Amino acid sequence: MADSPAVICLGEALVDRLGPPGGDPAVDRPVTDCLGGAPANVACGLARLGTPVALIGRLGGDAIGGAFTRLLDQRGVDQRAVQHDPDRPTRVVLVRRSQAGERQFQGFAGDRGQGFADQALALSDLQRVWPSLVERAGWLLIGTIPLATPAAKTSLGWVVADARRRGVAIALDVNWRPTFWDASADPAEGPSPAACTAIRTLLEQAALIKLAREEALWLFDVDDPLAIQAALPQRPDVVVTDGAAPLRWSIAGEQGSLAVTPPPQLVDTTGAGDAFTAGLLHAWGQPVGERIQFAAACGALVCAGAGAIDPQPTHNDVAAFLGAIS
Repeated sequence: MADSPAVICLGEALVDRLGPPGGDPAVDRPVTDCLGGAPANVACGLARLGTPVALIGRLGGDAIGGAFTRLLDQRGVDQRAVQHDPDRPTRVVLVRRSQAGERQFQGFAGDRGQGFADQALALSDLQRVWPSLVERAGWLLIGTIPLATPAAKTSLGWVVADARRRGVAIALDVNWRPTFWDASADPAEGPSPAACTAIRTLLEQAALIKLAREEALWLFDVDDPLAIQAALPQRPDVVVTDGAAPLRWSIAGEQGSLAVTPPPQLVDTTGAGDAFTAGLLHAWGQPVGERIQFAAACGALVCAGAGAIDPQPTHNDVAAFLGAIS
């Protein structure tokens, strides 16, 4: 465990229950349970790449929570701000996969009537460990899912404000998931006006924003990174991804696009964006084009296996992949 993580990731740690290709994970078998959740994915990805990282989150006091604790320990992720809820379970997300490996989040399992542990992130517990955690951090990585419930939203807001006060840069992966706001929502539905307003508060504080093309259109009515950058008062760095289509960016005064190189074989796209984010933060000190290429390679390699965490590459894996396609 690193005493002073370079990156702190805040948000959900959960299980992605992958249904059989073309099937329904709620009823069809076999299913594959994979530890996941965007911030946890990024934390594990950064640790595997060699960046000191901490996770802020809340797990259930259940078997899944125990598995997560062991995984984070194995990866070397700082867990001092990981809380354990005695009443609420760790969330299980049902993930429907197409025959081609594309995924869609369709709902949850495991709620015993009090919601899930990630929704109850406790600010008082977090405040006790925060000063030692943030001492030398350069980045705070967040998403929008904690905005969907009051306790997690309060904790997120406090952490973002204090991180900015201390000079820590905010990296925001929008990661819009409507079912986290309304379990009955259509998984393809865009954010409501109220959700857009809440998300806007984070957009206006971020130094780096990563969002998918459809998220850009929902939130800004454009998908051009330079236009998104110009629409925000702090002029953040912006990356817009678009699945297998070329990704585009406006970073440090440079604009560009990059065709996405496919993985050796496509198994599951879950966690590809999170692996990209981990790679981008890990390689942030490199020239802009090189950091984008490195991040894109991380995203491609994670698609070659099931789940978001197990297939994550090492730095050497990424270097070998880039060498093979150059």
